Amino acid sequence: MIVAIVLGALGGDGLGGCALAPPYAPPRYVLPAQWRGERPFGVANPSDALPRGPWWERFRDPLLNRLEPQLAAQNPNLAAMDEQYVQAREAAAIARSALYPQISVSGHSTLSKESAHPLFANPANANRVQGDNLIEAGASWQPDFWQLIRNQERQQARLAQSSAALVANARLSLQVQLADTYMALRGLDALAVIYRSAVADYQTSVEITQMRLRGKIGSALDVRRAQAQLASTQALESANLANRSVLEHAVAVLVGADPSAFSIPPTLDIGLTDPAVPAGVPAQLLERRPDIASAERQMAAANAGIGIARAAFFPNITLSATGGFEDTGFHLLNLPNSLWSIGASAVEPVFLGGLRRAELQRSWSQFAQTRDTYRATVLTAFQQVEDGLAQSQSLRVQVQFQTQAVTAANAAVDLTQQLYIGGVVTYLDVVVAQETALTTAQAEVQARTLQLQTTANLVGALGGGWTTQDLPGEKAVLPLNPAAVLRHDRRPRPDGTGAAGLEASQPQQ
Repeated sequence: MIVAIVLGALGGDGLGGCALAPPYAPPRYVLPAQWRGERPFGVANPSDALPRGPWWERFRDPLLNRLEPQLAAQNPNLAAMDEQYVQAREAAAIARSALYPQISVSGHSTLSKESAHPLFANPANANRVQGDNLIEAGASWQPDFWQLIRNQERQQARLAQSSAALVANARLSLQVQLADTYMALRGLDALAVIYRSAVADYQTSVEITQMRLRGKIGSALDVRRAQAQLASTQALESANLANRSVLEHAVAVLVGADPSAFSIPPTLDIGLTDPAVPAGVPAQLLERRPDIASAERQMAAANAGIGIARAAFFPNITLSATGGFEDTGFHLLNLPNSLWSIGASAVEPVFLGGLRRAELQRSWSQFAQTRDTYRATVLTAFQQVEDGLAQSQSLRVQVQFQTQAVTAANAAVDLTQQLYIGGVVTYLDVVVAQETALTTAQAEVQARTLQLQTTANLVGALGGGWTTQDLPGEKAVLPLNPAAVLRHDRRPRPDGTGAAGLEASQPQQ
């Protein structure tokens, strides 16, 4: 009967109590209408928004398109963070369980014999054999008059949402890191082509200077200069190969592969396309960035913590009931053998030395801290986007000038070599022209690589393809139905996004 009354009360909000947590709303900031570094990108239309999901496909590299999903599925650091989200969900379920009555069933059966010479006992009971059989059920419930339990549930659910956003932020960061590392590796591939071509040209120059020395129309100094130039370039080529191996190993770890058994075939060029990245309007950034969503959920959880601290000032009331059957034999279900007990208790601390007041003040301070952290996260996000837009604009211009410099430097090498063969200039002029051509070619590849890396980081600063719509709701983070006692060991199944996937965030039926 008591259980029926309790469940009936749970069905409505009659015992929901008063809300002691302050009304919550995320802070609103006055945001600019457009990005300062937006030009020459222009104002993005809604149709220009970053694609949801595989944003890296815009770089049009087939291998990168295969590596990114492998990272999401096999990166161990991401899997570990995903498990933190699972634990946060279970913490929310633990907090919610206090809303429901705690029901238990117990029983025992004993058979005992008295001693023939009992101490301080009735001799008439000597050698008597007696049985005791008991079946008992009990229920206890704490009415949530002050919404202590509900605020605890809200707090843990919001922390689980924050954990889900942190998983999304970690996934995005790792995806950007993989793209950045892969682009650097492809830049080294392009440098390797330049070094191989330069080594071949310098070997030819050594042969020419040696031939001119044998013909007594050149000097030994020219030979030494050509040999020194060849050796220094070969050293650069060797260091470039070592750096590529290091980056290859880094990619292997990111995608969860053994570096000893992982390899990326070299290419003749960088091979990636630098896409146009629509930045949208600044207000959209608050909905795109998972780290901003995580900070906001932390602030919402701290707001519920104030309600928890306030509820501690009020009495803690508990209702309990027990009932069952007891008999010396096995006729337990007879009505005369029944037993029951109904009770209620209330606890109100009178003096705790200022404990409750200190806890309340601490909860307000924790809320203020999360509010300041949220603001700092927003400001950092805007800084990263503005930096990315400014760098992208500068690098586009830089690549154009570097391309022109490479063309001019190569033409200067051809002209200087012809003049040297004709005896018009010295070999020192050839060395200077060749070194200038090599330096400009290196700078052009490095600028193109940095341009691609800046674009990838700009996509990450804009949140990739993530939006707040991907964040599970407060009820959706709860992992299971409270009545599903027979499925307590069920876990969210793995998916392509990591270990325990976020798409399994709906309550299990």
